[in-house]
Amino acid sequence: MAAILLLGGCSGPSGEPNAEAAENSSSSPSSSESTSPTESATPSATPTPTAAYKPATAEGPAENVPLPVMPELAKEESKEGLVAFGDYWFSLINYGYETGDPTPVKEISAPECSICQSFYEDLEEGYVNEDWIQGGKLNVLSSGTEFVKTPEGRYQLLLSVIQEAGANRGPNGKVYGQGPGDEASTAQIMEATYDSGRWVVNLVENM
Repeated sequence: MAAILLLGGCSGPSGEPNAEAAENSSSSPSSSESTSPTESATPSATPTPTAAYKPATAEGPAENVPLPVMPELAKEESKEGLVAFGDYWFSLINYGYETGDPTPVKEISAPECSICQSFYEDLEEGYVNEDWIQGGKLNVLSSGTEFVKTPEGRYQLLLSVIQEAGANRGPNGKVYGQGPGDEASTAQIMEATYDSGRWVVNLVENM
């Protein structure tokens, strides 16, 4: 949204004045050209700090968190596609921790995914009123699959995951709980089905 507003703000002021400056450059180059850059620079500089990403701190939640974009490879029904999709799913989990928004994960996760339900509850509790979550990022160190369907028609992806330290925070320095982060990686298994041209997560759990 910030990018759209930025482009809209620039195209309006810089479009017509710059065109006029180009037309008038032969008659009054110094006055027209010196004014136009100043006018176009002012609106473009204003929205930039607003759109800058800021991670969560002890003072406040993350700001302007970019929504991860699904890579084209993650849309394929292939071994490489499943691996890419697994990485993408965990990036949406991290997005949820930073924003409190579970919608992107819900869109690619089945209702029977129990760890997904726990994740939704964590966000609901972590972002009640003016509270927020700091940290807790999950990093996928490695993943792999034999790409063979289970009797339920699912593909399995094995992952090595490690979680960073995190905290549930509130205004005025409140700390509701803290986690030190993992000292070693955890082996996890993801089961996903491919239906109607897309992957859906059915299960994620520790091995």
